[in-house]
Amino acid sequence: VQLVESGGGLVQPGGSLRLSCAASALTFSSYGMSWYRQAPGKERERVAAISASGVRTNYADSVKGRFTISRDNAKRTVYLQMNSLKPEDTAVYYCNARDIWGPGDYWGQGTQVTVSS
Repeated sequence: VQLVESGGGLVQPGGSLRLSCAASALTFSSYGMSWYRQAPGKERERVAAISASGVRTNYADSVKGRFTISRDNAKRTVYLQMNSLKPEDTAVYYCNARDIWGPGDYWGQGTQVTVSS
């Protein structure tokens, strides 16, 4: 199983980024997908999640109204659209896949997002 994140980078406050996570070697439509982030010196926190079907989503309070998670099961890809970015959004962002039918739980390698002027 492989999860490959992309789309991170340096952006000014108020700007936008779109992260992607492409999955391989798993039945993508059987996995709930999440985005987590970890800032230096802080614990990893979940920022957004989407159900296997894509019907249900939930967000951390800190990103509600600014971030949108979505998925394309045909492309085996989950996205995180991040708008109105703030310096406190700076972190390494990780993609997570969790099997709704079994113990499978996988992580990507992470992509750095830096919000700075």
